Amino acid sequence: METTQTKPLEIIYQDEYLVAINKPSGLLVHKSPIDKRETRFALQELRNQIEQYVYPVHRLDKPTSGVLLFALNKEVAQILSESFRENDIKKEYIAIVRGYTENSNLIDYPLKQMLDTKEEKRLGITKEEQEAQTKYERLATIELAFPVSRYPVARYSLIRLIPKTGRKHQLRRHMKHIFHPIVGDTKHGRGEHNKLFREKYDCNRLLLHAKRVEFIHPMDKKKIIIEAGVDEMFQKLFKTFAWEFEV
Repeated sequence: METTQTKPLEIIYQDEYLVAINKPSGLLVHKSPIDKRETRFALQELRNQIEQYVYPVHRLDKPTSGVLLFALNKEVAQILSESFRENDIKKEYIAIVRGYTENSNLIDYPLKQMLDTKEEKRLGITKEEQEAQTKYERLATIELAFPVSRYPVARYSLIRLIPKTGRKHQLRRHMKHIFHPIVGDTKHGRGEHNKLFREKYDCNRLLLHAKRVEFIHPMDKKKIIIEAGVDEMFQKLFKTFAWEFEV
């Protein structure tokens, strides 16, 4: 189960047009038919916190943490939403994945659009494949003296991910495709590795973090870079694995 926080959301950028938070793992962006029982949403909590209406311009999966950007009026929201759709906004993530990846590579693998609701599936609605590309770079590795499956040890990589497109669950599905699933991914990952991290490190979250976004401000046309620090779980793992990584 992902954990959420009850303290105020961490605001990492704000001006008269935009506000960005460091979304904690386990918090939905907004109400969704996929998780009808959830009662907490970043949209509503941020609105209450700053006492101002906010407009989402992109999404992060519930278990993913990191930079989440909102607009403060409809016009700016429309501009930024279009920028995200056109992949004009540069995004950078970090993740811990199973195995030793290559030093760097480009995953160019089309993904079928994912159905959002059971009703769509019941009606037999199908969605087309869409092009999808993700660049990655290996930052660090660790070998742990724990047997997993048929292997006597367990190996993991810390990687930087830069999506070139914005498909649903793209990073999680792409890493599964190259047999390096993200640790903690209960949908696209490997249960034995998720279990190891739960039991050995008390890690109950998806180890995927949206670290940075870069874009041209829709109003003053200046370059904006927003970065989000990692949470205590990532910091704990970095320390345990002796990974020197700027967070």
